[in-house]
Amino acid sequence: MKQLQKDQIVVQVEAENWKEAIEVSGQLLMDSGAVTKEYVHSMVQSVEENGPYIVIAPGIAMAHARPSASVLENALALAILKKPVPFHSKENDPVDLVFSFSAKGDASHLKMIEQLSLFLMKEEAVNQLRNAQSTEEAYQIITEGSVTNE
Repeated sequence: MKQLQKDQIVVQVEAENWKEAIEVSGQLLMDSGAVTKEYVHSMVQSVEENGPYIVIAPGIAMAHARPSASVLENALALAILKKPVPFHSKENDPVDLVFSFSAKGDASHLKMIEQLSLFLMKEEAVNQLRNAQSTEEAYQIITEGSVTNE
């Protein structure tokens, strides 16, 4: 299993709305060579078609799309927003932690969700992540909480 890389984390990011928040997080996946632009578009389209199902806990979104040819490798990225934005989730808005991930197959897809969910159950680590002032600080919190990708 590969750790979430430092260059796949940004903190204090500005986003005007949920689409921009997903695009910022998705751009990290693109920059790392894990996905194509089509995959980021698919993540946005998925929310447009299915609603804010990716908002899995208060303030936390897990952006993703189905495994496809636009996924080049399994990867995980995180954008920590400066100001939370609404995703139109009644229970869990507004969102300030936007994880995005890509998976080449269904098994990897489920494994990624499972591992991320285990980390997100650690309330103290999640709160520390929200307050991270630097990529380095966020990376340390995640590494200690062991968020990985295959």
